[in-house]
Amino acid sequence: MADVVVSEFMVDSARESLARDFEVVYDPALAGDRKALLASVTAARALVVRNRTIVDAALLAAAPSLKVVGRLGVGLDNIDLDACDIAGVEVCPATGANADAVAEYVLATTLMLVRGAFSSTNRVAEGSWPRAELVGREVAGRKAGLLGFGDVARRVAGLLGAVGMEVAGHDPYLDRGDTAWGRVQPMGLTDLLAISEVLSIHVPLTDETRHLVDADAMAAMPAGAVLVNTSRGGVVDEVALVEALRSGHLGGAAVDVFADEPLDAVAGETFHDVPNLVLTPHVAGITVESEERVGRVVAGQVRRVLGAC
Repeated sequence: MADVVVSEFMVDSARESLARDFEVVYDPALAGDRKALLASVTAARALVVRNRTIVDAALLAAAPSLKVVGRLGVGLDNIDLDACDIAGVEVCPATGANADAVAEYVLATTLMLVRGAFSSTNRVAEGSWPRAELVGREVAGRKAGLLGFGDVARRVAGLLGAVGMEVAGHDPYLDRGDTAWGRVQPMGLTDLLAISEVLSIHVPLTDETRHLVDADAMAAMPAGAVLVNTSRGGVVDEVALVEALRSGHLGGAAVDVFADEPLDAVAGETFHDVPNLVLTPHVAGITVESEERVGRVVAGQVRRVLGAC
């Protein structure tokens, strides 16, 4: 029986490093097959997951030898942390390993949406020349708001500041006198929304943050503002977002995360033919480089915990 079960994609180099010391079962199909997943962990001491594998009390009961859950990423809403604590199972996210990838995604989509000139390929190739329609805006001198100010948001702040944006942030769990703010101006949520020509979201999904960015929050943002969500889908009211884009109050949005993933036909229909909307399939943190870092970090954490047992 396996020492380590990997139920979702993990780069070869990280799996091979674990296989040198442990018996490893690698089967990404387990994330979608609950019965097979529970059967696979009966003797496992480590489980490595992404965001599709549900780690709850039932799984922990099926895995009495489990010592560590390695998370290939940072979001933990698919892992019951209280149940893991009771069971004595350490949860190890790959904190910081994909932060640069997410920050670059925010910068790229911000530039694309504010400039507004990058969706004309077919028209130009067909001989159209829509220059007047594509006179966009510059980001330099505009105000960016960061909702949440953890590691990723701090890297976003550096990139947005480097292209000339004025950056403010809101994080009720970080004291306003904390040196981490640096040149970023801390604000209350109401004040942040009022000035955010670009709003980038960096908070976990909790009861407190679910639909934190709702119709009222979007209405409080400046006309023509851009919203970028790389955190969790449930933080933003998706129906309200679509309405704000269709009405023209928001000038654009980039959405990498959704309330339900992947989108089914009904949920997907909500986003059809919405202007100035970029949808990506939860890939903001996934690059060739970040996957290597994430895998290396998680493999090291698993080795550390099992080596101490």
